[in-house]
Amino acid sequence: MRNNTNLSPIKNTKPIALYNSEQVYAMEQAWFAEGYDSFGLMKQAAWQMTQQIEQIYERKTVSASHSTNTNVYHRSAHPRRASIWVGKGNNGGDGWLIAHYLQQAGWQVEVMTVGFSENDFVIDDQPVTSKNPSDKQSDSSNITDATKALQIALASSCNYQRFEGIISHDDADKINLPADVYIDALFGIGLDRAPEGIYELAINAFNNATQQNNALAIAVDIPSGLVASTGEVFERIAIQADVTLCLIARKFGLHTKDGTDYSGDVVDIPLIPYQMACPQTASHHMVAEKNASQAFEPVATLLTAAHSMKPRRQNSYKGSYGHVLVIGGNRVDGSQGMGGAAILSAASTMATGAGKITVACHEAFHGSLLTSLPDAMTINLHDASGVRDLIKQASVVAIGMGLGRDEKAKALFIDYVQAAIENEKSIVIDADGLYHLASLHMDNHELIAELREYSTNHRVCLTPHSGEAARLLDQKISKIESDRLQAIKQCAATYGGDWVLKGAGSLVLEQEEGKEQIYVCDIGNAGMATAGMGDVLSGVTAGLLAQQDLSAEARSLHQAVLIHGFAGDVLVNQANSNTNTLLVGQRGLQAQDMPAAIRHVMQLMII
Repeated sequence: MRNNTNLSPIKNTKPIALYNSEQVYAMEQAWFAEGYDSFGLMKQAAWQMTQQIEQIYERKTVSASHSTNTNVYHRSAHPRRASIWVGKGNNGGDGWLIAHYLQQAGWQVEVMTVGFSENDFVIDDQPVTSKNPSDKQSDSSNITDATKALQIALASSCNYQRFEGIISHDDADKINLPADVYIDALFGIGLDRAPEGIYELAINAFNNATQQNNALAIAVDIPSGLVASTGEVFERIAIQADVTLCLIARKFGLHTKDGTDYSGDVVDIPLIPYQMACPQTASHHMVAEKNASQAFEPVATLLTAAHSMKPRRQNSYKGSYGHVLVIGGNRVDGSQGMGGAAILSAASTMATGAGKITVACHEAFHGSLLTSLPDAMTINLHDASGVRDLIKQASVVAIGMGLGRDEKAKALFIDYVQAAIENEKSIVIDADGLYHLASLHMDNHELIAELREYSTNHRVCLTPHSGEAARLLDQKISKIESDRLQAIKQCAATYGGDWVLKGAGSLVLEQEEGKEQIYVCDIGNAGMATAGMGDVLSGVTAGLLAQQDLSAEARSLHQAVLIHGFAGDVLVNQANSNTNTLLVGQRGLQAQDMPAAIRHVMQLMII
């Protein structure tokens, strides 16, 4: 179901604000504090989701067949079938109401309850089905919204069965329960641990049933098992959704880490005007003072489109577009060396349009570099005096790609970064440069404080993956991955500068006028999980920084991440209009393919 990534980087797509679970709860409470009814909101949400479910199903199943003069559309003859899996919380209440509304619309509906006892279907010692849901008794304050929803569904004769009643631990994987649409309403956004016991069995059974029946899987608000605030899925126990119907506000966890694999297409069901009403109401209704001013400030912004660029002036020359010095590509004792990293970074810098590139690498790689990049200049990495002179001339210094991790490389790193600071150059640090930075922090080296102070007024960009971030923060990778948002904030606080935390739904933190701005990049694909992709990103970052004719937004770190992601998507999604053209798939994508795609994307961005 998930659509291919849109390959137009300048598509007019508005950035989307992302929030955590606590913020969404605060939005709801502020809304209720204004006198609005919580159950009314639940009914509104369920009604809107029902309309979306019908539309999504129609888009999947209505097929067009061409007649002589017109297009004739036909639908399947069998009644539409929905299997709705509900838990006992408000998410389950949404599911009960969806069942009610779908049945009213002519669907065959069956509700699968998980975690319910037989007594849960009896209210005041009477079966729920015997009560009129419109009776004032059913609105008693001691009855939850979820129970009210159950009353309505069963009073309208919605069929249900208990999961516990049809399954044993031995045959959980054998459940079929045929349907056209499976709706997940088991857990909401409060889950922060792995589902266990009967819930684990239910999630596995749900996923198996959707696969066996080639059916749509639609999640209410968030796929059950996915942590809304972090994007983590524990032990791979979560609903595999084709579509997530996101209530009130977009959740951060849908777009980073595991969320990118489990959420499918995300459809917003906004419900309440939180951006306008809630900040004011929150301050009047006992929202904690420290949270009132920031309760509705997004934790991040989802980016799906890059900033456009203006054509270059005719009256310009190479010096108009900056000089990037790439420092890396070393050959250490006992190694054949890492010249490819520097070459990839330099090639990507060129692809962005930087006017001049010099590569400081080991002399052993000069021949290879000039063969592949005859436009680049070279210097011996170990010619410290010569490299320092080039740092004075450069616009941007990108350091670390294949630099090596021995003590000699560490000494060069310190020397060259200090020279870049002294000459007030923009700096990009990646790969082995990050390794040395972590070591210097452990040693309490003065360069760390110097770099942090320098970054308050100059551009310093650092681009780790989770393993590198773990070393930078002296933490386990699992801890970094458990809360990527906190990790990138901690990196910035410790070292200063702008940061990328690479991975699925890459996070970007930029310091803007003393304030942190965090972005999530929803572009890119799994084929980019290959050696050298980080070197490519460092080159794109440096190349953009060097071009002073670009706007501040077009030179930003988040712009570099978007261009990098778009280039990867171009390679795996390009249209095969020419049968003689070979397509690059996810399994075969290589970093060396990227510079050509980067040039393509850069051209698309010119308006």
